[in-house]
Amino acid sequence: MKSIIKTLQNVAALFLFLAIMLFATSSANAQKKPNGLPWPAPAAAIKVKNPVKADAISIKDGKTLYIKNCKSCHGDAGKGDGTKAGNLDINCGDFSAAAFTNSTDGAIFWKITEGRKPMPSFGKKLTDAERWAVVNYLRTLK
Repeated sequence: MKSIIKTLQNVAALFLFLAIMLFATSSANAQKKPNGLPWPAPAAAIKVKNPVKADAISIKDGKTLYIKNCKSCHGDAGKGDGTKAGNLDINCGDFSAAAFTNSTDGAIFWKITEGRKPMPSFGKKLTDAERWAVVNYLRTLK
């Protein structure tokens, strides 16, 4: 009888251990944020050239707008680690990553203009010149 009780205790301990490991694994995986689905800009947008010269004034203006509108999610250096990023279901992206740096100014401008949840559209909130200034500032982030 004692051996049956001991065997049952061992089985119960094994099941408890496996349940704890399963929970820990699923919790760790739940905290990993997906990079999100691809977000390609339309071909016409990709071809659009930036009409705003990337000079000191434009970059300064873009930085001011970035701090006001983008920093809370995208972070100080555009690494996707802003104060609100932890509350989002997706990764905010990294503006120094090749996927971003290889994008055209037109594609970036289009994404700022259109938005995609959870990122809002800035098409009506910022003027064209302001959105182009943000593009110019984003290009300075390394």
